[in-house]
Amino acid sequence: MPPTLIPVSSKWSSRPTTRTTAHPPVRGRTAYVPVVVSPPTLAERLRDLGEALVAAGMLVVSAPLLALCCLIVRLTSPGPALYRQSRVGRGGRVFTLYKIRTMYHNCELYTGPRWCQPGDPRITPVGRVLRKLHLDELPQLWNVIRGDMRLIGPRPERPEIVARLRERIVGYDRRHVVKPGITGFAQIHLPPDSCLRSVKNKLAYDLFYIRRRHWRFDLYILAATLLKLFGLRFLYHRPPRYPTG
Repeated sequence: MPPTLIPVSSKWSSRPTTRTTAHPPVRGRTAYVPVVVSPPTLAERLRDLGEALVAAGMLVVSAPLLALCCLIVRLTSPGPALYRQSRVGRGGRVFTLYKIRTMYHNCELYTGPRWCQPGDPRITPVGRVLRKLHLDELPQLWNVIRGDMRLIGPRPERPEIVARLRERIVGYDRRHVVKPGITGFAQIHLPPDSCLRSVKNKLAYDLFYIRRRHWRFDLYILAATLLKLFGLRFLYHRPPRYPTG
């Protein structure tokens, strides 16, 4: 299988700038060059298989809770209980992500894709509870089973937002050299994206994880995720040694 190519800023590569049909150069913006995303190794394939089995077990165990959440969403606001959304995964491949709906149906019909803000009026009362407990993420276990995601990795973003971020942030596409995850090193330390600076901070954490990813690091992130869910973030959180802005 040939390697996948994704465009990133030329400041991160010594290769000459090339034009691509997918992301043509725009005047006044950073030019892009392709960066190779190697095919998965045997170890990575085995890890994917192991995580798919774990996700399948978690999905079976959480099925009653998932069904209850979907029922409550259906009864409290019009629209489907589950919704699908396009996200960017490894190598820039777009896949379909599944979540429990926490916002009013078709709330972005006139605004288009945009980040959620504190006190966002688009979120339903039930949705606020589901988001706080992170129960709306349960259907993403199916994405892990399908091989679109892993349990741990950078959070996937929507294609429309990625297209803007890769033009504003140098090396943004470097986070796409691995599969996205349900939780991650950036997620256990930082709040959801709300502005360009917050994205830059999360990118620093994502790249730190990518450079140092190891099964022991993954276990730490899983344990920290559980602590965060139970409101015990202070047990693991430490301020960064260096500025990430």
